[in-house]
Amino acid sequence: MQIHCLPALLLLTVNLSVSAADNWPRYRGPDAMGVAEDAQLPDAWDTSKNVEWKSDIPGRGWSSPIVWGNRVFLTTVVDSGNAEEAKKGLYFGGNRNKASKDIHEWRVLCLDLTTGDVLWNEVVHKAAPENSIHIKNSYASETPVTDGEFVYAYFGNVGVFCFDFDGKLQWKKPFDLVRTRYDWGTASSPILHNGRLYIVNDNEEQSYLVAFDASNGDEIWRVNRDEGSNWAAPFVWENELRTELITPGTGKTRAYDLSGKELYQFGGASSITIATPYAKLFVSSGYIIDSKKPIWAIQPGASGDISLKPDETSNEFVTWCQKGAGPYNPSTIVYGDQLYVLLDRGLVTSYDARTGKPVYGRKRLPNGRAFTSSPVAANGRLYFVNEFGVTFVVKAGSEYELLAENALSEDDMCMATPAIVGDRLLIRTDARIYCVRGAR
Repeated sequence: MQIHCLPALLLLTVNLSVSAADNWPRYRGPDAMGVAEDAQLPDAWDTSKNVEWKSDIPGRGWSSPIVWGNRVFLTTVVDSGNAEEAKKGLYFGGNRNKASKDIHEWRVLCLDLTTGDVLWNEVVHKAAPENSIHIKNSYASETPVTDGEFVYAYFGNVGVFCFDFDGKLQWKKPFDLVRTRYDWGTASSPILHNGRLYIVNDNEEQSYLVAFDASNGDEIWRVNRDEGSNWAAPFVWENELRTELITPGTGKTRAYDLSGKELYQFGGASSITIATPYAKLFVSSGYIIDSKKPIWAIQPGASGDISLKPDETSNEFVTWCQKGAGPYNPSTIVYGDQLYVLLDRGLVTSYDARTGKPVYGRKRLPNGRAFTSSPVAANGRLYFVNEFGVTFVVKAGSEYELLAENALSEDDMCMATPAIVGDRLLIRTDARIYCVRGAR
């Protein structure tokens, strides 16, 4: 594998001084990195040990918790009927082609970070759902986002809702119903940047990227995308040269400027893209039944088509590419100078983030079974939560070392990515949210 120039290596050097986040404002926290370096989290816990509090959450949702100050925000949808329960694990056959006729309530919740008490619980929509979803999906799978003054909750085919921190609705924007691949439903989370809310909706009718004025919900611009259904969240990349709006897809990963003009694109993804990109710029795509499962490391400043040729693993703007390493559901994570990959079936690999060279090959998490949520990292540890509510704590570094396996209740199912704020780890399951914190 060739790296074209030394500046490329310098640009991809990962900052080791990421501090423990006081806030966790979006999916995977600041810059979507999933890292809070100085957070002092315990290695071991269960349903009571090192659990500061736990709160039952009505309904079902796979949105991750976000935190600002003393407030935790999340979304859920409550089914008034007898909803079919999702089966944990990896399997095909979860498609459901008929929508429920029972009344559902789409809700936004705010909890107290120190106690878990519900501060407010607002219903934003009440109706029978217009679309069916995969049995393992939810109608509240998009993670909300906050700027510290308002919180923005996006529910795929229902709309986006803006609340102040006291639970007062500021504005709402309904969304048209669109069909997704196999009726799996939606899941791409919104992002905020400089007073604008960006949403990607890749579907089977007309995919698009849209920018809203975050103060009032007015649409600023919209660009159509030549894509089928994907579930990756967009990412705003503020790099040394400019700001790029990164939108992974199946046909192309596209970068736009903040006016919606396309800057560059590159192909080569698998047929479904779920993982979220993050700085410096790492993009991945790895549908389990495809042969293409790439991870790319991208340099800033590109234009036009920067796709790799079949025999290439790098070019002027692609620093490196591992063409068969990408995960399906989880996003990758860079911690220190290493990029870690968690595969759905419980295998962990690591690569040098600067060069793409392997650090260690596949290591199996014992009885890991199935993973959907993405890794997070802090205090020299990586945290991998499987669908059965077990968190595997792995030591970061050049050699794989499993430090702990921490199980929750048997009725807990987890597909949401945890949040880290200060010295607390928030784990959201389908039934409740746990605040894990060590002895003080």
